[in-house]
Amino acid sequence: MTPRSSAHTQAAASTTRATHKRAGPVLTTVCVAFFMTMLDTTIVNIALPDVQHRLDASLTQALWVVNSYTLVFAVLLLTFGRLGDRYTPRAMFLVGLATFTLASALCGLAQDPAQLIAARSMQGAGAAMLMPQTLALITTTFSPERRGFAFGVWSGVAGLATIAGPTAGGLLVDAFTWRAIFLVNIPLGLIALAGGYALLPVHASRRDHAPGLDLVGMLLSTGGLFLVVFALLEGQRYGWQAAVLGVLGLVLLAGFVLHQRTKQGGAPLLPFQLFGRQNFTLMNAVLMAALFATVALLLIYTLYLQSVRDMTPTEAGLILAPPAVATLLISPVMGRLADRVDPRLILPPGLALFAAGFLLLLAASGQGTDVLLLLPGMIVCGVGAGIVFAPANALAMRDVPPAMAGAASGVISTLRQLGTLLGAVVVGAVLQTGTTDTSATTHFDTNAYTDAMPAAIWTVVGVLTATAIASTRTYSPEGQTP
Repeated sequence: MTPRSSAHTQAAASTTRATHKRAGPVLTTVCVAFFMTMLDTTIVNIALPDVQHRLDASLTQALWVVNSYTLVFAVLLLTFGRLGDRYTPRAMFLVGLATFTLASALCGLAQDPAQLIAARSMQGAGAAMLMPQTLALITTTFSPERRGFAFGVWSGVAGLATIAGPTAGGLLVDAFTWRAIFLVNIPLGLIALAGGYALLPVHASRRDHAPGLDLVGMLLSTGGLFLVVFALLEGQRYGWQAAVLGVLGLVLLAGFVLHQRTKQGGAPLLPFQLFGRQNFTLMNAVLMAALFATVALLLIYTLYLQSVRDMTPTEAGLILAPPAVATLLISPVMGRLADRVDPRLILPPGLALFAAGFLLLLAASGQGTDVLLLLPGMIVCGVGAGIVFAPANALAMRDVPPAMAGAASGVISTLRQLGTLLGAVVVGAVLQTGTTDTSATTHFDTNAYTDAMPAAIWTVVGVLTATAIASTRTYSPEGQTP
């Protein structure tokens, strides 16, 4: 070995040791930022009545406080994921976190509905910048044999944030006002920014030797996703007009795919080779189904507990907390196990357990039953989700080349968000028989709602069961074909 090669080897070893030493703080920093973005997808819902009252907002304006964040967040994930490959995940993460934190301050200081909706849109853009980079940073920071545990922690945080929103939101709104749910992001964001600047690994930008940005692809994907997501969010209100926009969005997305075929030899926005591995495609389907079920659980039982059982937001949030706690505790364990065990021994049973939790909830749901009987089903759902999320994320990212980590993260994040939206739209449509329009108001019919709950729950069970069957096609990492 020459002196020069020996020096390079020693430098590489030193870099690896340094990276491993700060892997824990990096994971903590990434998860704090990720928690903030995921929490803000659900925490606002429970504050909408207070927003309407204090800002004199219409129902449409109040709904767009939620939808503006969801819409901007979903449509920009793919683009910002790929930009992380070009300008480094660290740079995009820090810019996104700064944007999100500033937007949170603007949300908390908003004086009218228009200002709040604009600030929420800015928040969504910041979340879209940083979220794909969290997956990419974990992939590049942790060695393959330690990555499963890291994804387990990340997945536990995701599950906690998704279901903990009502609990945290109810407590903050009851104690203060709706402004607190945004202002609480400021100290968390500043801490994460300081940690990210000091701890996140610095990599050379690839913009100097990479092909130019695929602006046509960005426009087609963003425009197509915007129209599809808008149609999903506003389908009930706009009817056939929303359907037309949705079809137009699908046409743009088809044009995007055709355009990407011509870019595969360079730096495509969507590298098709990501889908050349069966595990990547299957794990995206698993994650979409798991998010579909998670959002369905939140939607069905937030309405049931507050509108049927007359519980306060805080009380309802506490009933919904056990699944989040179970997911948080189980995910790191399952992530570590996913590095050692055939995934076919994990994913199908986990999805089946998730479905079984819904059946337990169905058996315990009624207008006169003790609400504490819901807890076993809630816990089983949380355990099932915890079993699924970490292995699915780890398997999806396991064999992704570092140069495509951002693109892969963008695809996973986009499809996760679409799974979330589909859960809300499909289950919400099934539950729609629970309300009947009167001339001026919407009357909530508790009997009709409880009658509609079984169909909604069986829909979720069907999705999870079908996905469990499909997941038996998963390859173990050692046996996966290139």
